[in-house]
This record gives sequence, C-alpha cells and structure tokens, in this order.
Amino acid sequence: MADVVVVGAGIIGASVAYHAARLGATVTIVDKALPGTGATGESFGWIGASQRVPGPGGALRAVATQEYRRLAAELPDVRVSWRGSLQWGGPEPLGDLEPGRHLVDAEQVAAMEPNLRTPPARAVHIPGDGAVDPPAITDALVSAARARGGRLEAGTAATRLRVARGRVVGVETTSGLLESGTVVLANGADVAVLCGPLGVAVPVAPSPAILLRLAGPPDLVRTVVATRDVEVRTARDGELVSAVGYAGETTAAELARSAGRIRGRISEMFRGGEEVRLLGARVGMRPMPADGHPVIGPLPTVRGAYVAAMHSGVTLAAVAGRLVAEEIVHGVDAPELRGCRPR
Repeated sequence: MADVVVVGAGIIGASVAYHAARLGATVTIVDKALPGTGATGESFGWIGASQRVPGPGGALRAVATQEYRRLAAELPDVRVSWRGSLQWGGPEPLGDLEPGRHLVDAEQVAAMEPNLRTPPARAVHIPGDGAVDPPAITDALVSAARARGGRLEAGTAATRLRVARGRVVGVETTSGLLESGTVVLANGADVAVLCGPLGVAVPVAPSPAILLRLAGPPDLVRTVVATRDVEVRTARDGELVSAVGYAGETTAAELARSAGRIRGRISEMFRGGEEVRLLGARVGMRPMPADGHPVIGPLPTVRGAYVAAMHSGVTLAAVAGRLVAEEIVHGVDAPELRGCRPR
C-alpha cells in the first residue's frame, strides 16, 4: 500500500510524486501511457513568472521561475534555458509594465534577435523567462521519485477510485487495485472522468493547440519569441519548436495547412527562415479549466482524493508539485492554494 498514488505521469503528476517522495512518502505513479506523453509531450515549454495575474492562480505564477531555479538546484537533470523572451503584437500593455519586464526598441530587439528581418518598433523583454523540454523534465522528476523509493506503473489505465466508508482507499486500474491513503488526480482533462462518479463535476476540458518541430540554421532564434500569431524558440537539441492555439478540425489535411502557415510565418520573420523545414506537427489537447484558473485541492465529497489540474502545467509544475506534496504529507493548507479548491 502506497502513502500516495498519483494518477498521471505528466509534468504535474511527476512533480507531485517527486516532492512527496522527497518528503518521505511512499509513492506510486500510474499512467495509461509513458511519462511525459499526452499534453506534456505536446507543450511549448515556455516558463515565466508574473506578479499581476489576477485570480486564484496568481500566487503560483508569481513564483513560477523562482521555483524552477530551486528545482534545478536540487536535481541536475532538470535543465532550464534562461534566455528570456521577447513579445510584441499581443495584449501586453506597453505603458504599464510590471517589475521584471522591460520595454525595448527596434535596435535592442535586433541585438537580441539579429536574424529578424523587421524588428518591431517596440517589444516587451522579460529576461527572467526560461524554456524547458517538458518530457525531459518529466523523466527527470520520475527518475528522482523512483530513486527515493517511488514506483511507476506505466501502460496502466486508472478506471475508477475505490471508496469505502466515505474515503478513497485506492485506484482500480487495468492491472488491478492500487491501495493508497491518498490519491492525487493529475491526469489532465481526464480528471473529470474519475471525479464524476464521486459527485464532483470538475470543469476541465481539452483545449487544442498545434506544436511544430522544425529544423533550421543554428541560432536562428535566440530567445522565446511570441507574437500575435506564432510562438517560436530553439529547443535543447538545436531544433525549433513552435506553437499556436488551434480552433480548426483535427484532420490531417487541416493540420498540414496550419503547419504550413506557421512555417511560412517563421520564414517571413527571420533571415534564414526559408531554410526551415518541418519535422513534425501534432495537435495537443491541453487541460483547460473553464475559468482558466488552477483546480487544486481535496475533493469535497470524499476524503483521500486530491485534484491537481491546471493550465499551464509546465509553468506551474515546480511550485504546484511542491505545495501539493506538502499539503498531503504534512496535512497543512498552503495559503497559495486556498483560492484553487475544487469546492
């Protein structure tokens, strides 16, 4: 019997598992696929903090990059590229920037991104932003949890929660029952499937986005570049990663057309962009709470069940994993999570 069973081996579930094992809990992670697949494997990997995000998730986003620096110091295999970001053409208010954000002109943009064909007259530079390879971070967290006695049950789907006398006592899976004192549901949009029979409607649904992997000239893109119609950065292996929200049909033909448009936009933006070639394109289904805010905390209808569902899970993984683990293992409420409760 594990102290904690974590359903979902994406970046959130892996972070919860690592931090719980770090605090001395016996942990089992169960996932229908492999760690870092699903929404995590289809994430852009941009992490950034903000002091001004309104609502329940604001306290988490304010310390997101700080918590990643702490996590990277603990685990050498957690690697973050701290190259900063440049944003223009979007909703960022240019006249009232929060701390850590700087307004830069075309000359400064050109110095940071020398391959831009036409640098914008003004852009927002956030030097503290970083980028990660989400599957690699997830693998590092799962490995660290296992090094501390944790178990991984990959290729095993959770089918329902086992409840006795008003308390969850385990998870029924395609491989049998996993008994546990606490079950953490960190399986993205699928949390609603397991919570429904317990009388809780968790308002989290899949939201599609396109993720492209591209090959191009070295150092074509230096920072995380985000404009109104495309986000692009250099990945750890030297390839490019690009992402954009997606509202079309998830057919192969429509995906190919959308991927071609994104690749064409990168070619227009960067000198040398005409050499960029598409390696692959996927539609990822991000777990999106209805109001955009994280849903984190114990279920109100049954003891022993805990939900951790949010967007963006990559940005919030380090801080959310630590706080959830501390709540479960130490039995105390984290003030930063009080507005995120399922109730």
